Amino acid sequence: MNREEKLKVLVVGSGGREHALVWKLKQSPSVTRIFCAPGNGGISTDGDCVPIAADDVDGLAAFAAQEQVHLTVVGPELPLTLGIVDRFEGRGLQVVGPSRRASALEGSKVFAKQFMARHGIPTARFEAFDSYERARRALESRDWQPPLVLKADGLAGGKGVLIPQTRQEAIDALDAVMKERRFGAAGDRVLFEEWLEGEEASCIVLTDGRAICPLAPAQDYKRVFDGDRGPNTGGMGAFSFGGLLGPSLEQTILETIVRPTVEGMRQDGAPYRGFLYAGLMLTSDGPKVLEFNARMGDPECQVILPRLRGDLLELLQATVKGALEEQDAEWSPEAAVTVVLASAGYPDRYETGKPIRGLERIGNGRRAIFHAGTGCTNDGFVTAGGRVLDVTAWSATLQEAIREAYGAAEQIEFEGKHYRRDIGQKGLKKTRSSKEHHADPKAGPPVKRS
Repeated sequence: MNREEKLKVLVVGSGGREHALVWKLKQSPSVTRIFCAPGNGGISTDGDCVPIAADDVDGLAAFAAQEQVHLTVVGPELPLTLGIVDRFEGRGLQVVGPSRRASALEGSKVFAKQFMARHGIPTARFEAFDSYERARRALESRDWQPPLVLKADGLAGGKGVLIPQTRQEAIDALDAVMKERRFGAAGDRVLFEEWLEGEEASCIVLTDGRAICPLAPAQDYKRVFDGDRGPNTGGMGAFSFGGLLGPSLEQTILETIVRPTVEGMRQDGAPYRGFLYAGLMLTSDGPKVLEFNARMGDPECQVILPRLRGDLLELLQATVKGALEEQDAEWSPEAAVTVVLASAGYPDRYETGKPIRGLERIGNGRRAIFHAGTGCTNDGFVTAGGRVLDVTAWSATLQEAIREAYGAAEQIEFEGKHYRRDIGQKGLKKTRSSKEHHADPKAGPPVKRS
């Protein structure tokens, strides 16, 4: 890429992940202007927000063509499953993300499980049901005994996974998904999965359909309350540091999960390009896939990008051009932590329009506030979503990053604010027995080629 070339970039989405992408792309010397559609109040301070909904794929394509946008990055899953990449490429526009067919890895949990079974990718035992009666009979048989995992097949904003501990809880969960339609059409089919025991981790890579560039590993917190209690959310926080997985486990994940997935999609006639997210359970039998996401994780993105050394734009351009093998990603040895500040009632009903105070107290330095659900008024920022702010900090050690993130979180105020108090504690247990994250100043996952 010619360093003198000045480029326009479009980020699609409106949350904390998209703010982090805008923030990182803004650091590229080649970027002259960043649009975000539709964006949010906070994103407007770092880029130009465009009032086009993320699922308006025709409107977004028309805008990108009119503005001569050089590269578009798709944040959320819905536009991907609606075929935004196919639409953009049909108009000769460069876009980072998988095609509609390939994004079915996230759009349908049944598709993903059948794909994994077909290609020998390790995952939990499962069974799919397209009728309430069949699923209810399975619960009343000996085939499926709680604890088990019940999943709505389609997109449910990260909330379509239920883990009943008793048979009655399982029946109630099935009723909620298939009878009460808690997740709408996403619950037309359901999956029962074997409950796996172990520790969760997120492995996210960039791939151009052949070459694979692993990103820094991260771990997120899906449950709303401390100690992993309460319902699943879109994510209440995350952390990342160099020794999170270790070289041996990283290699195992790449060889047994990531590489077979990329190769399997190519063999199936749906080559996968873009961010590929494997949500894993690290079991005593090795890593197993809990879910695939067809995009960058949220809130994992908010702890991965601060650790990336170099130009994100160059990696994304190489992904689109099929030249990722020529790129290397270098990672800071620092640890990063993000704490999500949520509205009262989230992930269920919550109020918006609450004034946010204290943002001006947070300096830049090694802290960043990524806006997830905010609006802008003449009097300042107000809440406009369930997850409101992602308070992120990075430092030489995980303990310092935790202290900085929580110190900033305490200075921000809005009515009903709540957040988990244990983000990063799982990581501290690892760092007490290992100092790997201090070792190599270029520490990070190696780039592996498929």
